[in-house]
Amino acid sequence: MSLHVIVGAGPVGSATARLLAGRGEQVRIVTRHGAGPADVPGIERVAADAADVARLQGLTAGAAVLYNCANPPYHRWPQEWPPLAASLLAAAEAAGPVLVTMSNLYGYGPVEVPMTEDLPLRPSSVKGGIRARMWQDALAAHEAGRARVAEARAADYIGAGAASMLAMLVLPKVVAGRRALAPADLDAPHSLTYIGDVARTLVALGDSEPAWGRPWHVPTGPAVSIREVAGRVAALAGMEAPRLSRMPGALLWLGGRFDPVAREFGEMAYQFDRPFVLDSAAATKAFGIEPTPLDEALRETVAAIGSARAAK
Repeated sequence: MSLHVIVGAGPVGSATARLLAGRGEQVRIVTRHGAGPADVPGIERVAADAADVARLQGLTAGAAVLYNCANPPYHRWPQEWPPLAASLLAAAEAAGPVLVTMSNLYGYGPVEVPMTEDLPLRPSSVKGGIRARMWQDALAAHEAGRARVAEARAADYIGAGAASMLAMLVLPKVVAGRRALAPADLDAPHSLTYIGDVARTLVALGDSEPAWGRPWHVPTGPAVSIREVAGRVAALAGMEAPRLSRMPGALLWLGGRFDPVAREFGEMAYQFDRPFVLDSAAATKAFGIEPTPLDEALRETVAAIGSARAAK
């Protein structure tokens, strides 16, 4: 049994904690408020600021792997990510755990081809630049022999608790039988990554020394359009064919005047106005992780949406 420290208790951090605890590992989740699964033996929840370098180094002493599953508020990335990422890397250097970071595809910027791990990082956004810099700093430490690192990159999430545009704006309306608006091309193929597959990939990266020193794309199924996903979700929820419309740009702009998260969406809109396809063949070949079938992942998503509606 080894100690595994996870920073962040959102859907990815919690799924990773459950997976590790299920195989008998000692798991410590670090969040500012001591959040995390409370119903699983073997998971310790600690309230601490992971950006506090000394505190995090103490919490990671003796750990085998440190997982960065944090997700600062979307509109506060420029303020919160740099000190947090620096603290995580410093802990990996001082205490010695493998640093496995959960990331996304922002660093690639707009591309016209399926995304593979060997694409250069050419971010076109502030948030993409932050993510690219985090990986460049971690990789430099790895190549200098100061740390052992790996990074997982995923497309938009589906599954229980997913906080993607699709999961937040479109699917709840479809399940409720209401018209859904999406600031996107409704027919462009778009990759979707299941949260459970993210957790399996993070654990595999921590376990596998040959995986260190490079990024990996989380195993993800064939890209599908928003329209197709909405149709599948409507069928799973027992609803009629969904009513979908593209959200006018003026409406998104107006929403951004009142909602800081909506305001941040503008610079990432390029991901939704063209095909956005993730190639994850390398990770499937290396770790034997096959993407969870889309309908299975959507079934979990629909159940979670129903539970959230019932709790209101």
